[in-house]
Amino acid sequence: MTKTVPIDKLAPWSEPKRVETRQGPRMLRTARPTSDFWGAWKADKASLKAAGVSCGKNQGGEWEARWWLPLDAEEQQRIDEAQQASRATDADIDIPHPDGLEYLPFQRAGIAYCLDRPNVLMADSMGLGKTIEAIGVYNADPSIAKVVVVCPASLRLNWQREFERWAVNKWGIEKTRIEVVTGGKPSDYPRGKWDVLILNYDVLQKHRARLDRDPIDLLIVDEVHYCKSQKAQRTRAIFGWKTKEGVIKQHPIQARRKLFLTGTPIVNRPIELWSLVESLDPTDMGRNFFRFAKRYTQANYNGYGWDFSGADRLDELQRKMRERFMVRRLKSDVLKELPPKRRQVIEVPANGCVGAIEAEQSVMSRYEGLKIQLQEATQRASVSSDPKDFEQAIANLKEGMSEAFTEMSRVRHETALAKVPMIVEHLESALEGGPVVVFAHHKDVIQRIMDAFPDRSVKLTGDTPMAERQAVVDDFQAGKVDLFVGNIQAAGVGITLTRSSHVVFAELDWVPGNLTQAEDRTHRIGQAESVLVQHLVLEGSLDAVMAETIVVKQEVIDAALDRKPVESPSPSPSPAGTVQANPGPLSVEVEVDEEEEKITEDQIRAAHEGLKRLAGNCDGARALDGHGFNQRDTGYGKKLAYLPTLSRRQALHAIKMVNRYRRQLPLELVARAKGESK
Repeated sequence: MTKTVPIDKLAPWSEPKRVETRQGPRMLRTARPTSDFWGAWKADKASLKAAGVSCGKNQGGEWEARWWLPLDAEEQQRIDEAQQASRATDADIDIPHPDGLEYLPFQRAGIAYCLDRPNVLMADSMGLGKTIEAIGVYNADPSIAKVVVVCPASLRLNWQREFERWAVNKWGIEKTRIEVVTGGKPSDYPRGKWDVLILNYDVLQKHRARLDRDPIDLLIVDEVHYCKSQKAQRTRAIFGWKTKEGVIKQHPIQARRKLFLTGTPIVNRPIELWSLVESLDPTDMGRNFFRFAKRYTQANYNGYGWDFSGADRLDELQRKMRERFMVRRLKSDVLKELPPKRRQVIEVPANGCVGAIEAEQSVMSRYEGLKIQLQEATQRASVSSDPKDFEQAIANLKEGMSEAFTEMSRVRHETALAKVPMIVEHLESALEGGPVVVFAHHKDVIQRIMDAFPDRSVKLTGDTPMAERQAVVDDFQAGKVDLFVGNIQAAGVGITLTRSSHVVFAELDWVPGNLTQAEDRTHRIGQAESVLVQHLVLEGSLDAVMAETIVVKQEVIDAALDRKPVESPSPSPSPAGTVQANPGPLSVEVEVDEEEEKITEDQIRAAHEGLKRLAGNCDGARALDGHGFNQRDTGYGKKLAYLPTLSRRQALHAIKMVNRYRRQLPLELVARAKGESK
């Protein structure tokens, strides 16, 4: 029958409509069966089925003919290109960036995907640089003037720092104006002009009314998986909410562009995706809640209410999300572009820890002052005619430094305990992306972290019996738990933790080599991914300064060890069984000596004059208020300022301070101190 009567003539078919099936998207045409259709169906059902025709009753109980067709070539090409773009690892696109910084190829591809769509779920694996990609969208779109970033409180400062590093100047302004909202009072909302506004989930609702009055070009929601509960206040503050009867209680935040960031898109319970889907794709996937729920959650009515906790058609869900609004690359997709280790210093707000920070800064100021006094006494004793004066000065120096070190260790311990809640918050998010290894110094810090994850963690410290240590490691490697908590010394050597590619340091070590040893528990044979190393430090703490310095030193050491050997006509043999280090940068001490030699007398005088001016304006250094030193620098800065003259090493520190506080000093004086005056 079908050989003589074409299928399209058998019934009054509807216009083609795209329908998702388990085999992928298809086009569907439907019709009420005619006598011609029934005749062909009875005569040659097999041929009709082979051609994609079926027949059955619809939801209304009426017979319906269905004709399934493949997508046309143009539509299929569009879908294929969207899928490829969602996984792309490079793009031929020129994106503005600051001098000295460059996007990785896969980051360019992610930015290109975002620029082609008004709303995007950026779901790259943790550590691939979603923050930088989001800022790249801001840089690449000249129409974006106002950006609002919503993030966990622990990431506010990280967003501020990354915007300061990566944002390019736009519209002729000298610098991107970044404001950080730290509280929920009306007075905490900035009154002046801003380009980027950063605020955390906990205070968002309190500022919604004011936020709604500011037109937003780009809304960035970081760690958006925090909003998986539709009833949570943070979810409603961003996506709005309405009653079961459809009464709108709060509108969603309005923005021309939306970027939602997460390293862990929720797939085990698709219902948790609904708020994101409705916001990002309101005309298709997010058009109807029950349609979404029935298709992807195995929704059923249990006699008391609807149960949406199930999951169904997950492959289709991911495929549709990639096509419509999701870009996601795994570490394994871009491994060749990533360094073996990536180190980050994450500075978290000192909320609730101000007392610990002030105590730490006070001890540090006394330590710096004591060091200068003892060094000066030693210098005077070195020219004394009595050798005992010098010996006594050295003894006093050692004793004083030992006491200061002991006191500093005590207050750093208190600071570490104070920041445990922020560490726990960070780990809760990190564990969404997979297993994590965390290192700390003190037993009580380790135990408090363990207490927050009682069923998901194991620990290894100096108190762990030798006979049990391998069992602890085996439990983590076998996947019985997802969090390994170890002491830097006890767990930092001799074990393998390659199940994780994510290391978090809750505390620091004074020696960079000890940190590197700990990192290498995950970065060793058997590790197939790039390792992300994160140092969590409190804003204004000693660790915040130490971490930056230590990371730089580690990278210098890594570069030296990884450098290819310099060819020599007569290489010197190495002892059997040893590895000869490749030629690399000179040690930090040698580099400092070379810097000292380059300092001119005029630089020393200018730097000293700059410190004297800063010391004269200093009002106690309790805040960064533009008057003299901050609290971390005040003790050392004033001591140097009040010295009759500066040594070259002291001048080196003075020049750095003058540059740090250059906005408070005459430009000519700063230029002289830096050796830039003509």
